[in-house]
Amino acid sequence: MSLYQLTIEPGTAFATLARRGELALPDEETAAAMFETTQDRLAAAGLPAYEISNHARPEAECRHNLGYWRYYDYAGVGPGAHGRLTRNGGKFATRQYRLPEKWLAAVEAAGTGIEETAAIDRETAIEEMLIMGLRLVEGIPRARLENTACQHVEMLFGDNLAPLIDGGFLTLDGECLGATQAGRQRLNAVLAALLG
Repeated sequence: MSLYQLTIEPGTAFATLARRGELALPDEETAAAMFETTQDRLAAAGLPAYEISNHARPEAECRHNLGYWRYYDYAGVGPGAHGRLTRNGGKFATRQYRLPEKWLAAVEAAGTGIEETAAIDRETAIEEMLIMGLRLVEGIPRARLENTACQHVEMLFGDNLAPLIDGGFLTLDGECLGATQAGRQRLNAVLAALLG
């Protein structure tokens, strides 16, 4: 089960309704309480969270989405699709043509709809791995993160790491770096502090 709190995007009907006061939005405290209640109720029903917004019975997690969150390779196929592929020891981002007619013309002419392929530098790969992996209850395997970073986690994040662990937002052991429930609920702020 995937559950997300609504994000009001500019230029949408929801944004117009909110601006007019015709759409009641919860304040931050209410939204946090709703999130915690949802987590508790689904866990009690046998559907614990395995990712910030996703719940499943144990062993029934969505394998497709776990691939993204674990920062595995994936091929983006179709108009507007993005991919992440490892080649020759490096990670690459691919982007397909967004407009269906351009994508189809490229496929017919060149056999692929890829508009752009760009190398992902080490810092970006680390950031993407953190953004995706810290969403998971299981966290990020320490060895995989250190292999990508070419250094120990403690050295990678320096003085930024200990306050997040001491504050109860992150955990780090010999096996993995993970966000606690409190850390996952505030993941954007945790990531900003960790990468700051």
